[in-house]
Amino acid sequence: MDINETIKSQLDENPIILYMKGSPQAPQCGFSAKTVQALMACGERFAFVNILDNQELREALKVYSSWPTYPQLYINGELVGGCDIVLEMSESGELAKMVKAAAKQAEA
Repeated sequence: MDINETIKSQLDENPIILYMKGSPQAPQCGFSAKTVQALMACGERFAFVNILDNQELREALKVYSSWPTYPQLYINGELVGGCDIVLEMSESGELAKMVKAAAKQAEA
C-alpha cells in the first residue's frame, strides 16, 4: 500500500484522528500535549498516530494536508488544524460540538 493510500485508509477508518508526536499518554512535544488535553476534554474516544514512528508518513502527511507542522487533527476525514486552531475551537466550544457529532455519526 502506498503511503497516501495508508493516510486515506486511516482517515476513512477513524472519524477522529490526531497525528501527533508521541501518544496521548506520553506526548513528545508541548503542542501535542495541549491538543490531546483539548480533545480529551471532549469526552470521546479518538485515534492517534505517532508520526515519530514513521518518517515516511510524517513527510507525506505534510504534503497531503498542505500543513507543515504537527499535531494535525482530522475529523471526518477533514483537516481541522493544529494546536492553536484546536485550542481556539476548544475555548469557543466548537471543538466539543464537532467531536461529539463525529463520534455520534460513527456509532450510527
